[in-house]
Amino acid sequence: MSRSDGSGVGLSLVILSSACWGMSGIFITFITAESDISAWGLAFWREVAAIIALFTGLRLFRPDLLRIKRQDWIWLALMGATGMGLLHGTWNMSVMLNGAAVATILQYNAPILVSIAAFLLWREPLTSRKIAAIILAFAGTLLAVGIDWGASLQITQQGLLAGLGTAVAFGSISLFGKKLSGDYHTWTILFYTFLFAALALLPLQIGRPLPQIISSGALFAFIGLLAISTIGGYAIYTIGLQRLPASIAVIVATMEVPFSALFAFLLLGQQMSVLQGAGGAMVVSGVILLSKPQRKLKLAA
Repeated sequence: MSRSDGSGVGLSLVILSSACWGMSGIFITFITAESDISAWGLAFWREVAAIIALFTGLRLFRPDLLRIKRQDWIWLALMGATGMGLLHGTWNMSVMLNGAAVATILQYNAPILVSIAAFLLWREPLTSRKIAAIILAFAGTLLAVGIDWGASLQITQQGLLAGLGTAVAFGSISLFGKKLSGDYHTWTILFYTFLFAALALLPLQIGRPLPQIISSGALFAFIGLLAISTIGGYAIYTIGLQRLPASIAVIVATMEVPFSALFAFLLLGQQMSVLQGAGGAMVVSGVILLSKPQRKLKLAA
């Protein structure tokens, strides 16, 4: 596969993963409407269900994929605990403290953090095109989340730390996933990522009751959250990381914003304002800017 073909496939995979993640809000809306599960509880049991599904499949069909090298335990633990586990925990906290709009803005500082980290760690070039794409994606996110610019935004120190923690966590998934994707199969990375994420969230469940029986609608929504937004989305994203630099993959992942808005409009009837539509178009423009071939832009095979 040529570099251009590989990057094109990688971009398509990351965009597809963003569509899968964009459905998570729909599934979570149905689950919380039909059950009394808490946000923290939903995050934990989402990880547990993913572990059970992945372990069962791997044990039956590819038990060899459960083996990892001793020196890589630390990287998988970091990706799971400080990536997936921290992401779900800080995301819930950020939404509760800041509201969904501000939480989304803070989360999508991740492209900036990852691009800087990738430049410092792996010397991935911080090109003018990449910088322009970051600016477009971030500015588009500001519009797409639909903030009321006439209102004053008051963010507490705790809320700011939670929001930036979400950005760091999302960025770390890309950075650690990039390091591990060349050495392990996608399903191996995902299984151990969800395992360590569940262990990181476990202390928050001590003393809490087990989930109660929920309605069939909430159950189907949870299955969709597990299969599409959790296992499917992160599997596709991890495969895409094999073909793209982490700093580019995390920028393209901001496509989750317009996908979320589109699904909310089609499935929940939530209207999108002109400014929100313009914001979604800016995010898409940033992705298109990255996808166009450029001699100086070096993409992983």
